[in-house]
Amino acid sequence: MTDKAPDTDVLVVGAGPTGLLLAAELAQTGVATTLVERRHTESNLTRAFAIHARTLEALDARGTADELVAGGVTVDSIRIFGAADLNLTRLPTRFPFVLVTPQYETERVLRKRAEAVGVRMRWGTELVSLRQDADGVEAELRGPDGTVRTERTPYLVGADGVHSTVRRAVGLPFIGRSSVMSSLVLADVQLAEPPTDVLTVNGTGDGFAFIAPFGDGWYRVITWYRHRQLPDDAPATLEEVREDTRRALGTDYGMHDARWLSRFHNDERQAPHYRQGRVLLAGDAAHTHSPAGGQGMNTGLQDAFNLGWKLAAVVRGRADDALLDSYEAERHPVGQAVIRRTGTLVRVVLLRTPPLRAVRGLVGRTVLHAGPVVDKVAGALSGIAIRYEAGPHAHPSAGARAPDLPLSGAGGANRLYEALRTGRFVLLTADPSETAALDGRVADAVDVHAVADSRAAAVPPLILVRPDGYVAWATDEPDRDHRRRDLTAALDHWCTAPDRDAARSG
Repeated sequence: MTDKAPDTDVLVVGAGPTGLLLAAELAQTGVATTLVERRHTESNLTRAFAIHARTLEALDARGTADELVAGGVTVDSIRIFGAADLNLTRLPTRFPFVLVTPQYETERVLRKRAEAVGVRMRWGTELVSLRQDADGVEAELRGPDGTVRTERTPYLVGADGVHSTVRRAVGLPFIGRSSVMSSLVLADVQLAEPPTDVLTVNGTGDGFAFIAPFGDGWYRVITWYRHRQLPDDAPATLEEVREDTRRALGTDYGMHDARWLSRFHNDERQAPHYRQGRVLLAGDAAHTHSPAGGQGMNTGLQDAFNLGWKLAAVVRGRADDALLDSYEAERHPVGQAVIRRTGTLVRVVLLRTPPLRAVRGLVGRTVLHAGPVVDKVAGALSGIAIRYEAGPHAHPSAGARAPDLPLSGAGGANRLYEALRTGRFVLLTADPSETAALDGRVADAVDVHAVADSRAAAVPPLILVRPDGYVAWATDEPDRDHRRRDLTAALDHWCTAPDRDAARSG
C-alpha cells in the first residue's frame, strides 16, 4: 500500500487492436487512460485481415464500422474443404459477411477514435515489471530514451500479445500445446491472374494455401507444407510461397512482388485466469490458437468490448469491483470454444489420405446444405451466436446478443446500435410513458429509446441492453405495476452506484 497518487486511472499495455479498442472504451466514459506500446511507430504490417459480423456490430455500436466496410472487401460465402460453401447471408445482422481488410487499416480506425476520445498514447514505452497491492498497481516503464520510471494506476490491463510481459509478471501460466503447426508462411503479394473466388483455400493433407484480397491490388497468402518445417527466424521466400500455392491450388496465379514475408508457428494456449487482482488480460495475452477461421483479432476485440464498460463502471464508482469477475466468467469460455473450434478446423483441413479427404468433402457439402446447420456454423464463426450465462431465473433473452432493433427515432437514433454509441446502457420500451420518470441515480447511465411500432409487438415490453450490445434484463410481465417494480430492481442491479456506506455499516 502506498500514498502515491495514481498517474492514470487505467494503464493499458499494448497498442494492437485489442488495446486500442479497450483504451477508447474507457476514455469515452471519462476514465483517464494511458496506452503504452513498445513500438516507436504504428505498424504497417498485418497478420489479421478478417473482421466477422459480431465484431462489426460492436464497432458499429461505436460508430466505426462503416468506415472499415467502405475500404474493405466483403465476402458473403466461404469455401470450405474445396467443395462446400458456408453461406453467411442468412445471418440476422446488418453485416452478413466477413470483411477482409488489413490489420493496419483496422488499427488506423481504432487509433483515430482513441485519440478523439482522449486516450494518452505513449509510443516507444515498454513495461519492465509490475507489482500490485490492495489499492493499485505500480508499473516500471522504460521510455523512448531508456529512462525507467515508476507509475501508479488503480488497474492495469495486459493487451500485449502472446509473449505478454504482463501475464508473466503476475505469474499466470499459458497452458496448452506448442507448435500445433510450424513454419506457416504469410505473404502480401500481387497476382497477375487473380482467382475467381474472393476467398480461395484448399488443403491437400501435406499442405494448404489460402488467398484473400485486401481490395487495393494486394493479396494475403498463407501457406504451409508438411515436409518443410523451419524455425520462425528462417527467412521466408516468395518462391516457397509460390510452390506451396501450386501444390494446394494447382496454380500460383502469377504471384509476384511480395511486400512482406513472415514465418511463424501456431500454438493453442490459454491463461487459466483473465484477472489477477487489479491486473487483467485481454486478446492474445489471454489466448492464442490456429489462424483458421480468422478468429484471433475478433476474439480480442470482443474481449475489449466486454471488459471496457465493466472496468469503466468500477473506476467511476458505478459498480463494485466484483463486476470485473464477470469478465473472466463470460470471456474465458469463449476463448476455450475458439481454441477447440479452430483446432478442429485445422485438423480436418489437413487430413492426409485421399479417402479421408473425399469423405470430408462429401460431409461438408451435405451438412452445409442443411439450413439449421448452416445457421449454427455461421453463428459460431461470426460470433453472432455468442451468449453469456444469465442465471436460472433470467428472461430467455438475457445474456444473448441484442438484435439491432429499429427505433422510433425520437431519441435521435434510428436503430439500437446507433443508440449504443453513447457507451451507456440502453433501455428499450414499447411505451415511453412507462419510463418517463427514471430515478436520477441512473439517468446519466441509461438512455431510453422507444422501439419502432413495426417491431414493438414482437419483442418484450422492456429490454435493458448492456453497453456491449448484450441483453442485461428483459421482461414479458403483462402487469404494468409489476413491470415497473422489476425494472427498478434491474436498474438498481445494473446501473446504480453501490452504496458503499451501507456496505461498510452492514
